[in-house]
Amino acid sequence: MLDPELLERITARRAELDELEEQLAKQLAEVRAERDDLTVAERVLERVSEQLAGERASVVPAPGQVGGRAVMLIPHRTPDMEETMLPPDYQRILAAVRQAAGPVMARQVGEILGVDVTVRSKLEPLRGRLVRLVDRGWLRRLPDGRFTIRL
Repeated sequence: MLDPELLERITARRAELDELEEQLAKQLAEVRAERDDLTVAERVLERVSEQLAGERASVVPAPGQVGGRAVMLIPHRTPDMEETMLPPDYQRILAAVRQAAGPVMARQVGEILGVDVTVRSKLEPLRGRLVRLVDRGWLRRLPDGRFTIRL
């Protein structure tokens, strides 16, 4: 006849092992699910990286459409973005602000660029471009209305 105490210990150990097997199976399922998620994340990262590399490779900003007319989009400044991403007119404006001996008014930028600053209809579009460069983070506008290069 079997020893009841020994039989009880075997049954208890079997129960412990069954519980451990259940926990390990659950952990294994979680590990497999996370590996699948990582595989998907890697694919997405590869696609996004390829897309960004393609976008960075294009030196000339892409024109947009407003009211059926082609317009040049001014990108928001990021730490790795260079001024060459801007249209030539905007590059000249930045160079003029940089060339000045300190913060400048729109009129002074116009004089540096050779714009007839006595004609308001010539000066206002320049002011609009300066403000657009401020909005996109390329320039800084002081409270008194003067413009300066953003560091």
